[in-house]
Amino acid sequence: MKPLVTIAVSFGFFLAGPLPADEVSIGAAADNTLYESAVGATSNGSGRSFFAGTTSTGGIRRAVIAFDVASAVPAGSTITAASLRLVMSKTIAGAQVVSLHRVLAAWGEGVSNANAEEGSGAPAATGDATWIHRFFGSVPWAAPGGDFQAQASASVSVAGIGPYVWQSTPGMAADVQSWLDEPASAFGWLLKGNESAQTTAKRFDSRENPAAANRPA
Repeated sequence: MKPLVTIAVSFGFFLAGPLPADEVSIGAAADNTLYESAVGATSNGSGRSFFAGTTSTGGIRRAVIAFDVASAVPAGSTITAASLRLVMSKTIAGAQVVSLHRVLAAWGEGVSNANAEEGSGAPAATGDATWIHRFFGSVPWAAPGGDFQAQASASVSVAGIGPYVWQSTPGMAADVQSWLDEPASAFGWLLKGNESAQTTAKRFDSRENPAAANRPA
């Protein structure tokens, strides 16, 4: 099992009560890229990046990212706000909207590790999430491309390289509250970019990225 590390993702939780609100930052427990494919044999579970959008040839990339909220926030707390922070590290596209969608089923992060810029992925390893599989080699998604809520919990326009924050919305706070109250359903978010045109992909640093400066808390 890979160790939990701090990455370029931050949550802010404000716990309602008679005392001043508390805030906690949580690193991702897992992340991966779903590379569009008819057979679903490509993944990047241990890679330093994940992607959202489309390639120059129109191939879709979607990222999945999950957090172990219950290990960091006391049971019974009320989540009044939650924000997500990612560092975008490579793109050739202009500003594109990237949306967060609540994932509806468990998925895996295996030992696959893409080379170079990682945009093409690597051969999927046992247990990896792929375009077709929740867990490669055993369990498929109900629909190719992942099982997720159609309505976005939040969206932000992502332009040039740098950090981006999905500011708190009622949907994000509700998602995080559910992950606290029901840890078994903490499947995280799917990042969905602009899939209506070619060459819109954005690359974000993953929890395995070695650049400490890209992992603010």
